Amino acid sequence: MSIRQANYANLDHVEMAASIGLNVKHIPILIDSFLSESNGAITKLQDAIENKVFEEISKNAHFIKGSAGNLKFDEIYTMAQELELNANNRNPDFNYVGYFNAISEAILTI
Repeated sequence: MSIRQANYANLDHVEMAASIGLNVKHIPILIDSFLSESNGAITKLQDAIENKVFEEISKNAHFIKGSAGNLKFDEIYTMAQELELNANNRNPDFNYVGYFNAISEAILTI
């Protein structure tokens, strides 16, 4: 899988609510929660990548993957999944920084 460029700036809350089976009034709350919680995971993920701590890369990528998947942020989900899988396999040649940057940039568009 390649790095994806995702832009969530034009989220349709009605469509998003329908796709996850919730009332549209809950979407801003869920998005705020995702952004708040992802901020900590992104910081930890960056530190883990810089220090090549595969267990922490996997753990934080897994957290981001799950949160993104719940809200149907499919590109973030897929890239976090790749980070997690490669960290679990202790792949030293994987482009952790590139995927991290793409995930971070995608989150900033939300």
